[in-house]
Amino acid sequence: MGQESNMAAVVPQIQQNDSWYLSLLGLAEAFRTASPPKIKLCIHCLESIFQFKPPPQIEMRTHVQLGTLLFTHTKNTDLARSHLEKAWHLSQSLNSFDDVKFEAASILAEIYQHMNQPQLAKPVLRKAIGISQQSAYWHCRLIFQLAQIHTFEKDYISSCELLGLGADYACMANSEYTRCLFLLSKGMLLLLEKKLTEVHQVLSTCGGLIESCRNNPTHQESLKVFFLVLQVCHFLVAGQVKSVKPCLKQLQQSIQAITVLHSDDEPPSSNPADLFHWLPKEHMCVLVYLVTVMHSMQAGYMDKAQKYTDKALLQIGKLKILDSHPILSAFQLMLLEHIIMCRLVLGNKSLAIQEISQACLVCQQQPRLFTLHGAQLHTLLGLYSMSMNCMESAEAQFTTALRLTSQTELWIFISLNLAIVYLRCGKQHETITLLERINPENLATSSHSLKAAAFYVKGLQSFFQTRYNEAKRYLREALKLSNTEDLNRLTACSLVLLGHIFLSLGNSRESLNMVMPAMQLALLKDLYQISGDSIREGEGYQMHATFSQQLLKDHFQSSQQPEHNLIQWTEGPCPVQQPPDGASTSLL
Repeated sequence: MGQESNMAAVVPQIQQNDSWYLSLLGLAEAFRTASPPKIKLCIHCLESIFQFKPPPQIEMRTHVQLGTLLFTHTKNTDLARSHLEKAWHLSQSLNSFDDVKFEAASILAEIYQHMNQPQLAKPVLRKAIGISQQSAYWHCRLIFQLAQIHTFEKDYISSCELLGLGADYACMANSEYTRCLFLLSKGMLLLLEKKLTEVHQVLSTCGGLIESCRNNPTHQESLKVFFLVLQVCHFLVAGQVKSVKPCLKQLQQSIQAITVLHSDDEPPSSNPADLFHWLPKEHMCVLVYLVTVMHSMQAGYMDKAQKYTDKALLQIGKLKILDSHPILSAFQLMLLEHIIMCRLVLGNKSLAIQEISQACLVCQQQPRLFTLHGAQLHTLLGLYSMSMNCMESAEAQFTTALRLTSQTELWIFISLNLAIVYLRCGKQHETITLLERINPENLATSSHSLKAAAFYVKGLQSFFQTRYNEAKRYLREALKLSNTEDLNRLTACSLVLLGHIFLSLGNSRESLNMVMPAMQLALLKDLYQISGDSIREGEGYQMHATFSQQLLKDHFQSSQQPEHNLIQWTEGPCPVQQPPDGASTSLL
């Protein structure tokens, strides 16, 4: 679907005495494909075509070529837009040469979107879609493009309707492959809307189609990867960390299978509607790393989360050298969000705040990402502020995040953490008011892990109010949900808090029964099996002392870093961040 196609490949019917056109086109192509490309000379050659007063078809094609070159290789977006608008206007009076007409519409819409003017892009794409039914490739491509604009505007209903129409068209065009792409894309949007029942229906339909359709191996395997990524995310959105494991294993096997395939050796499809791909293999690999990190974080496997994050960021760094595609920045930002939470859980606050600064830098370089991830950035700053005992900043950051988000699950996550801030600050009225809105008994979410977390926070509130029996009831519910899906961190926290409650009630035996499995689960699972009591006592003391010293040192180091001042930012776009000099975690 590249825009820089061979200029001589699409040449309209011309008269013999129009050899000047072929000569200028050939010369322009030679400049474009030179090493390095001589884009300025290429543009001059194309501009000189207009001096010969060419017929409308050649004039339209030349405007498309110039607009594409200017948009791709220069910063002169206004001139690129002018050329594409002229081409699109000319195309309205021409009944033939349709491919160039649709190319003009597609690139013009892309320019409008780049200039944050989607209201201009949508009517162009709608008109082009309306007249492109006889050109299967362009009809499908234009539908995908318009659906993408609606998705960016969070108009998921319009986007899903378009993708459904695309799936029906692809079916009529005998392209089961592209039909699956449309349906899986629709499933992805339904997942964003948390319409899990409808997601399940789409995945059930696609599962059968993928198994039955006979495409080339790369197409077949890429559909499997797309399908399995959605299945894994479906489970993770529902907080079903244990249930997802078989799907995640299948996904990791599928990505290994696709990396050894060579698409260049496979014959291209004769059906124009098949000429699409979901993601390049390299991008798929990064995505599989990302969903593996998401699973590891929810399950509490911090070492595993860090390992796969490092691999993914390294891969993104290599890919960005060759092609800085916007999706790589989106993947990078999501990976940073997860590794930041991992650092905070492990007490590594100095690295966490540096990586929050890197996330801000990614959003500066791709401003659209801040529109989608602003609430997450403020949430991370709230979590960091909590870890630094800066409770006023934590409250301000969480309040800002709540104002920016429209996602139910993120709103609940932020509110649960804000409730803990209120508890720690002794703000009983605010705590009660907030927790009434996130009562785990009737929580407006299908997320298993969020329900477990809500029960834990309610137990914490009851503990602070010395209502121990009520606290035990809530914490046992949290434990029941946590154990069902292997939410190890939440299990450990619930056990420790139950231990505190039994100790407060004078039941030391029951307290020990709670604390011991928590410590084994969190830190000392294997150590106690190979050591006697005296060794365990000594090592436990030394470990506690060492860990405490590390936390104090890290706390001081974090407070001295310039990035620490980000906790004061609660309004407007990201503060200006400078790329870190020689930082090992920086891949920008």
